[in-house]
Amino acid sequence: MRFATRTFLWSFIPFAVLLMGSFWAIQKLVESTVRDRLRSSLRETHASIARVRSKSELQNSRFLRVLGENAALKAGLQLALAERNSGEARLTVEEQLREICHTLGFDLLLVSDPEGAALAGVIRAGQQLTGLDTTRMRPPQRGLWTLEGRSYQVTSIPIDQADENIGILSLGEHFDFSEFTTPAVLSRHGKVLKSSIPGIPVQEVETALEDCRQQAECEVRLRAETYLSLPLESIYFGDGYLLRSLQSVDSASGPVQAILRNVFLLAGLGALLAASILSVLTSRSIVKPIARVVSHLRESEQTGLLPEFDTKVASTQEIRELSESFNRTAAAIREARRNLYRAYVEFVESLASALDARDGYTAGHSHRVSELSCAIAKAMHIGGEELEEIRIGALLHDIGKIGIADRVLQKPGVFTPEELALIQQHPTIGRRILEGVQLFQACLPIVELHHENWDGSGYPEGLCGEATPLGARIVHVADAYDAMTTDRPYRDGRSPEEAIRVLRQYAGKQFDPAIVSVFVSLAGIVGKFPLPVNTLEHTLEPAAGTIHKLVEAVGGNETPCLPQHLEATST
Repeated sequence: MRFATRTFLWSFIPFAVLLMGSFWAIQKLVESTVRDRLRSSLRETHASIARVRSKSELQNSRFLRVLGENAALKAGLQLALAERNSGEARLTVEEQLREICHTLGFDLLLVSDPEGAALAGVIRAGQQLTGLDTTRMRPPQRGLWTLEGRSYQVTSIPIDQADENIGILSLGEHFDFSEFTTPAVLSRHGKVLKSSIPGIPVQEVETALEDCRQQAECEVRLRAETYLSLPLESIYFGDGYLLRSLQSVDSASGPVQAILRNVFLLAGLGALLAASILSVLTSRSIVKPIARVVSHLRESEQTGLLPEFDTKVASTQEIRELSESFNRTAAAIREARRNLYRAYVEFVESLASALDARDGYTAGHSHRVSELSCAIAKAMHIGGEELEEIRIGALLHDIGKIGIADRVLQKPGVFTPEELALIQQHPTIGRRILEGVQLFQACLPIVELHHENWDGSGYPEGLCGEATPLGARIVHVADAYDAMTTDRPYRDGRSPEEAIRVLRQYAGKQFDPAIVSVFVSLAGIVGKFPLPVNTLEHTLEPAAGTIHKLVEAVGGNETPCLPQHLEATST
């Protein structure tokens, strides 16, 4: 993912999340407020119903006290007590009760013995009053009583004769849900007896209320709608009876939620649009200067040079400080690299001098080969890092001779085949010595392959022609010339003219012919010894055109690889 995109998202997403979180919190606050108002409304309704019920019970109690003093009713009750199995006595009491109900408009009226067993009673069915079968009937003295599928609110008083209780008179008033302004559910021991919720069967309501505790507020789901339910605790309905009122939370909060959704939608879209614009502008202000820094760093990756940033064009203080810090770091790194390179060069030169110091005959050999190789390379228009690799590689080309015993290297006579084979291992030994040092990696081909011949007869790989790297071919010519013109324990050095003649003789066999031509042309006169090494560089520019032509002329003449020939140079 692009940095600009990530910056935009990191600027936009937190704001969007915060905005959505705020809307969600406001919505939950509204829902909580609606629920609190519903609870308050339901409790107010319960209190109102309780007051009405209390007044009704008080009025019924007064009626009952008056009726309890009715002499005819007392006489009929005493007759029914005396003749429990007499149908005429029961009918006499029923007639008295029917007359009272008809006159006062009661729904249920019955008398019981002092133990609460019903003796006689009447109930209103529509417009008619009918007698009750009181066999094994024991009505409650107070609370709800379900009879013949209908619920009645019962109030009772004792009937006394002198100081003796002769029975109980009970008045029942039909329990009507119509007085509740909200849906209500009447249950007994968890079983729903009646519900005023429209369109929902009683069994479904009973299932929904199973998770509600007996006397606790709860929320229930009915037909994908949420209801808040509160028990009516201020009225006593009898053992096991519970009346719950319900109020739809969705219906109450729906209009408010619809308004909030519209408001949130418009406000949210506007806020998100503003946040998007602000995030784009913010991300651009951050990304652009960083992108310039990254672009400079990518360029430095290609060139290998640490860039220096212009801190004046930085758009923000942070980017300016970052650029200044990077410039200081880059300067420190450049200085450290210069110091490291100086130490590296000094180490290489010391190493070459230590190698040459092993033998008085080879003193200065590595430095002379390095200077000759650089002169040849410059004449061939080689510069920069490649020229430096040739210089260092030439200085270290014989480093592997550290692993060859002095008795072999300084032997005054001719080498035996075994000794020659041992000496020919020095390029491979040199590579092994240097390959663990990162700074010497580019020089390894020169160290290992500077004894490869043009015709493939060299060592250690037997490479042919241009398969040998150019730097190794240059060092091969310079090494051969210096070896031939230097005194050794087993022979005297040859003259420069003779050495040049040998180089030309074996050009295309041991040596790259183009490189030999360049080397010979450095003197300005073919066939004669070149100028002293320390003056070679001054002769390169005038002779550059001639050298270039010689390189082109000889470079197109490839000599096929020969199987064997006489080794012209010293190992």
